[in-house]
Amino acid sequence: MAKIRVLVVDDQALVRRMVTAILEQDPEIEVVGLAADPHEARTLIKRLNPDVVTLDVEMPKMDGITFLKNLMRLRPMPVVMISTLTQKGAPTTLEAIEVGAVDYVAKPSNQSPGQIEAYGEEIISKVKAAASARVAVAKADAQAPKLALESQRWDHSRLIAIGASTGGTEAIRHVLQGISADCPPIVISQHIPAEFSESFANRLDRQCPMRVYQAEDGMPIKPGCGYVAPGSHHLLISGRGEALTCKLSDSEPVNRHRPSVDVMFDSVAEKIGKRAIGVILTGMGADGARGLLKLREKGSMTYAQDRDSSVVWGMPGAAVSLGATESVHPLDQIAGVLANEAARK
Repeated sequence: MAKIRVLVVDDQALVRRMVTAILEQDPEIEVVGLAADPHEARTLIKRLNPDVVTLDVEMPKMDGITFLKNLMRLRPMPVVMISTLTQKGAPTTLEAIEVGAVDYVAKPSNQSPGQIEAYGEEIISKVKAAASARVAVAKADAQAPKLALESQRWDHSRLIAIGASTGGTEAIRHVLQGISADCPPIVISQHIPAEFSESFANRLDRQCPMRVYQAEDGMPIKPGCGYVAPGSHHLLISGRGEALTCKLSDSEPVNRHRPSVDVMFDSVAEKIGKRAIGVILTGMGADGARGLLKLREKGSMTYAQDRDSSVVWGMPGAAVSLGATESVHPLDQIAGVLANEAARK
């Protein structure tokens, strides 16, 4: 099998060397070139034709976002952004995903051996996923999806639960933009760093019809609102009937994730049962598949994003393999599917 050919683009020589050393530990990856700035990267992309590019968000001569926009316009290819995990850097990184980057990882730093090992596993797995990902190119004139259902038809006793990972920030935005402002409550678990989740929730709140919040412990769950799990906590459901609240937990990661989609789905299955609607979107791995199956066994309607519209068909594919899904749909149909189901009494 041919190796995954990677071009590393970063203005810091130390970071270039560290990322190269990490990636080349894996026998399936070959770093074919190093670039210190976007101009050098452009030349090397033409000459080397890499499978994946790792790209620093902040660089001299041309920032990473501008370079990414040009790359996606002229030569779309899988890109993994190397980002500083700070709240200040979160909007820029989320913009990179919107423009077309597949994923992002933290910029490496001199940390403990255990942290460096975990970082190595993360960047290797994300580069491998990117190599087979479907690259989505953002269109400058893209319109928000048409609202899927007239508001008066919603059944507000329902609750929608959405889980996602790789490619999920954009997939979730697309779904929520198609749902009207007085929808049933929506709870969301997206694999995302703690430093980014508040910016992600704020971005959804600005761009989608309903109000969207980063969930807080004890926050009431109300119609017309979405609740995003903080990147540091699992999101569960507490209470009964119409008196539901968000419950946050900093217990151990599940499936290596906190927040875990399985944890949220399990909680929704126990508290809401057949009145819940579960959907699993694009993502690497299998988190959420067993929880979605539990929802279906409780009588909930459950759906998954299809392979062709997913950036990575890991989580949805795992759910389909388990028989956890009622049906599978392209991303641009999911808002309508959720709305139609939530209109049924």
